[in-house]
Amino acid sequence: MSKLEDIESFYENKFGWLPDNLRKGLGHFNVFNLDNYVGTESKPVPYKKRDYYKITFLTADNATVHYADKSVHVDKKALAFSNPQIPYSWEGVDTIHGGFYCIFNQEFFSQFGNLHEYSVFKSGGMHVFELDDNQAQQVIILYKRMQEEINSNYTYKYDVLRNLVFELIHFAMKMQPSVDFERSATNASQRVSSLFVELLERQFPIDNMHQTVLLRTASDFAKQLNVHVNHLNRAVKEITGKTTTEIIGERILQESKILLRQTNLAVSEIAFILGFSEATRFNNFFKKQTGETPTKFRKQ
Repeated sequence: MSKLEDIESFYENKFGWLPDNLRKGLGHFNVFNLDNYVGTESKPVPYKKRDYYKITFLTADNATVHYADKSVHVDKKALAFSNPQIPYSWEGVDTIHGGFYCIFNQEFFSQFGNLHEYSVFKSGGMHVFELDDNQAQQVIILYKRMQEEINSNYTYKYDVLRNLVFELIHFAMKMQPSVDFERSATNASQRVSSLFVELLERQFPIDNMHQTVLLRTASDFAKQLNVHVNHLNRAVKEITGKTTTEIIGERILQESKILLRQTNLAVSEIAFILGFSEATRFNNFFKKQTGETPTKFRKQ
């Protein structure tokens, strides 16, 4: 399986040097022009997980971004969000003309909220947004402000840069249907449901063969959260409209598709990693959800 790319490796592979302010445990942010790394100078972007966040604005004729089990075609201008929970790659980078990107880690926002709460960084959220000319111009202005700010001597410039990143995040999320952002009053059900989803997501993505999914049933999660399984089921159903079992199954299915398409692991190994006691159980689960066997899905 592909090795995790940490932020130090990013700098070494891309530039051959490390910035002075890149230190473990401290927040890091940087912004770059995309122009020098696309077109005839482009290099393949392998499918792997990074330990940092990245927001990219680009113009392209015919490019495709693959993330999780999804593929999105980009034929104009687009804003793309990448995060440590989801591996991604780009196809057709030679057709990308230019743009900007910024990178940062969770520590950069350590006291400014949880990035995982935003839909653009959630496993099931929308991560790529096609932009019209007016929207693209607004995004370009934000990146240019980032470049101006990071090169300034202003003492609190990183506060300004955090705000600019949040502007990019909210700019994209406002492009989604407003129903996605309706917030119900905070209550016990919402809290339990949120903790359940967070606990589920911590198990993914799978990085190596020695990692296995340990929490597989509603009872497993209820025990971990120290609540009665019936209370967990009611809370999840009330907030999400789905059963606990449905959400667990959807997430395991998503991860199984990633492992089948992006690794050379045998189906039996994938079954074991995802917590199935036998490969036949995994085969039955996958076929019930998709209508085809894991082997057939992998060959497509």
